[in-house]
Amino acid sequence: MEQSLHAHVMLVSFPGQGHINPLLRLGKLLASKGLIVTFVTTEHPWGKKMRQANKIQDGVLKPVGLGFLRFEFFNDGLADDDEKRLDFHAYRPHLELVGKREIKKLVERYEKEPVTCLINNPFVSWVCDVADELRIPSAILWVQSCACLTAYYYYHHRLVKFPTKTEPELSVQIPSLPLLKHDEIPSFLHPSSPYAAYGEVILDQFKRLENHKPISIFIDTYQELEKDIIDHMSHLLPQVSISPVGPLLKMAQTISSDIKGDIAEHAGESIEWLDSREPSSVVYISFGTVAHLKQEQIDEIAQGLVISGLSFLWVVRPPMEGLGVKPYVLPRELEGKGKIVEWCPQEKVLAHPAISCFLSHCGWNSTMEALSSGVPVVCFPQWGDQVTDAVYLVDVFKTGVRLSRGASEEKIVSRELVAEKLLEATVGEKAVELRENARRWKEEAEAAVASGGSSDLNFNEFVDKFVTEPVARKDDGKH
Repeated sequence: MEQSLHAHVMLVSFPGQGHINPLLRLGKLLASKGLIVTFVTTEHPWGKKMRQANKIQDGVLKPVGLGFLRFEFFNDGLADDDEKRLDFHAYRPHLELVGKREIKKLVERYEKEPVTCLINNPFVSWVCDVADELRIPSAILWVQSCACLTAYYYYHHRLVKFPTKTEPELSVQIPSLPLLKHDEIPSFLHPSSPYAAYGEVILDQFKRLENHKPISIFIDTYQELEKDIIDHMSHLLPQVSISPVGPLLKMAQTISSDIKGDIAEHAGESIEWLDSREPSSVVYISFGTVAHLKQEQIDEIAQGLVISGLSFLWVVRPPMEGLGVKPYVLPRELEGKGKIVEWCPQEKVLAHPAISCFLSHCGWNSTMEALSSGVPVVCFPQWGDQVTDAVYLVDVFKTGVRLSRGASEEKIVSRELVAEKLLEATVGEKAVELRENARRWKEEAEAAVASGGSSDLNFNEFVDKFVTEPVARKDDGKH
C-alpha cells in the first residue's frame, strides 16, 4: 500500500464532555486544513454515545474540508458498572496504565499512515510519555483560560505564595493576573479542596513539561481577551509555542461538518421554542455536565425565577448513573413560565436573539461560548477554574454579575438574591453596560478567527509545520 500523502495527527481525550467538545473542535479544524485526524477516547461512556448520536463507524475516514477525520474508541478494561469509574483516585492510574498500552498499539497499527503528532488534553498528560517513547512530536490543548494555566504554573514552580493549611485565607498575587482572594484561585489548588485529585492530575502535566517539551500548547482563548497573560506565559516558556486558537467554537463554525461531541440526538425543540419568544427576553440556565446542586438550591433558583417574572430556558439534567442521587423536583409555580429540557445545543441557544443572559457555573467552555455570543453572565461558580473564570467575567471582562463565590462558601443562595441578580443582568443601566461589553468581546472573537486574525494565524502556523514542512520523528524516522 502506498504511504499516505497526508500528515496524520492523533488526538487523545479524557472521557468527559467538557474535554471532548473542545478537542473535537480542534480535530475538525486540523482535518479541514488537509490533515488526517484520528480522534481517540474510551469506549465507555463516550464511544457508545457518540457512535449512536453521530452514526460513527470506528476507523472510517470522513471527509472534513481538505482532510479527513476518524474515531477510535478503546476499552478501558472495566465493566460498565465498576465502582472504580466513580472514584477518580482509582480510575486515573488505571486509565493511564491501559491508555498508554492502547494508544501505542493504535499508533503502531497506522504504520502506513504514520502519526506525525500526538495531542492530548490535561487529564491525560501521560500521552506525552507515549509520544516520547515512540519519538513523535506532541502538543497539548489546554481547556481552561490562560489565566488558570499561569496560576497552575506558578503553583507548581512555587514562584509565589498560595494558601496553606496554616494560612488558608492568603490572597495570591501573580504577575499579569488580578489579585486573587483565597476562594478565587483555581479551587483544586486550595488545601481545603475535596477535589485535590483533580489538581494533582493537572499538575502532572506541568511536571511532564520539565522533561518533555511539546511543540505547542494550544489554548481555547484569543489574544485580545488575555493578551498580557499570554505574553507573560510566552516569556516564561520561550521554548514552547503558546498558541491561542480560540474561540474554538467560532473557529469550528467556519467548517461544514455534521460530526459533534454532543450525544443528544434531538435539538430542535429548544430552538423552536426560542423562536416564539421576544428578543432578549429569556434567561438561559445551565450548570454543565458535572456540577450537582442540592435540591434546596434548585428550589431557591426556581423561586427566584418566579419572583423575577422572567421567562427562562433551563437545562435540568437527570443525575449521572451510579451516583445514587435523586432527580431534581421543580415547583409547580414554574409551569407555563418557561421551558425545562434535559439537553439543548448550547452554542445555538446562546447565539439566539431571544436570550438575555446566561445563569452559568462559569466553566471555561461555557464562558467562551457566552463571550463569543455576546451574552452577559450571572456567575454561579462551584469549584475548579470556575471560581477564577467568575472573577474575570465580573471584574476584568465586565460581562457578568456575581451570584455566588463558589461551593467553598457552603451556603445556599437565596431566592431574593437570585431574582435581584437576574434582573440586574437583564433590565436597567447595568444590563445595558453588560450587554455592550459582551458585544465588544463577541466582535473581538469574530476578528480573531477571521482570515488573518490572531487565532487563525496561530492555527495556520502550526498546520504549516506538518503540511509544508512535515515534522520528522525525533529520531529521524527510526522507531
